[in-house]
Amino acid sequence: MKKTPLLVLVGPTAVGKTAFSLHAGNRFPVEIISGDSVQVYKGMDIGSAKATWEERQAVPHHMIDILRPDEPFTVADFQTRAAALIEDIAARGRLPFIVGGTGLYIESVVYDYRFSEAIADEDARAKWNDVADAQGTEALHALLQERDPVSAARIHPNDRKRLVRALEVYDATGRPMSEQAQKREKSSPYELCMIGLTMDRELLYRRIEERVDAMLESGLEGEVHELLRSGYDRSLPSMQAIGYKEMAAYLTGEISYDRAVYLLKRNTRHFAKRQLSWFRAMPQIHWVDVTDTANFITQSDAINDIIATTFPTSDYPFHSPEA
Repeated sequence: MKKTPLLVLVGPTAVGKTAFSLHAGNRFPVEIISGDSVQVYKGMDIGSAKATWEERQAVPHHMIDILRPDEPFTVADFQTRAAALIEDIAARGRLPFIVGGTGLYIESVVYDYRFSEAIADEDARAKWNDVADAQGTEALHALLQERDPVSAARIHPNDRKRLVRALEVYDATGRPMSEQAQKREKSSPYELCMIGLTMDRELLYRRIEERVDAMLESGLEGEVHELLRSGYDRSLPSMQAIGYKEMAAYLTGEISYDRAVYLLKRNTRHFAKRQLSWFRAMPQIHWVDVTDTANFITQSDAINDIIATTFPTSDYPFHSPEA
């Protein structure tokens, strides 16, 4: 039985995933599934760098604006919704195309993780949550760094849920979660084409700085103010996202504006570094260096050639978007 085709584009924030995905949409009949954990939320547009309304009209997008910021959404929820979308898109003769930078979300779909089989230790979970309550998530991160430095590098020091989970797995098995993940068979239920974008680190950091400045000019502060005014508490997982957390701290008088901007840029750089570490650990990715930003068309053509090699039109009943 032939596997369902699935195209995936990953890379760190600000590397240019949106532009390259839209260019691919001009050549292939793709429908994009956002692989971003914040873009699912309504009203969180600027800080999550959502594709514009015009871009979404040019190429169909999914998994954007599907929830309120106070509605829970887990990696298992993403996996379920994305898997259904992939089958629906492919059934209509289109090419499912996941684009994003949330590594765990994307990996859960690409390798069809079985969350029901995950190890659970309620006592350990309660213990680590107590530590977080008493000492903060930074203490959890320091403890995880001692036990599982690979997972610690991938998990943000403020991501309490994933820190607790990694420590819980270590308690239950005596082995790092990252080691178990590496031993997990990396087979996919899909006919897979994964492309990763990378660029010179210093250039990426400059682009991050420029992106943050552009977000601020576009009204990030006002966006966060409206979310707070609408009753969305700072403690919500959605409001802990980079950009929202820092601006909320400023708007509630906790820190100065300059400090908020400094933290936003610093935290985004750290996030990009963790993204690269995550994706570098994934097999089967065709890496494309996009450092030379003046050669966008050449780089796009290289990406499109990778796609065409994996999904030749003779093998799949795709039709040109212009048709």
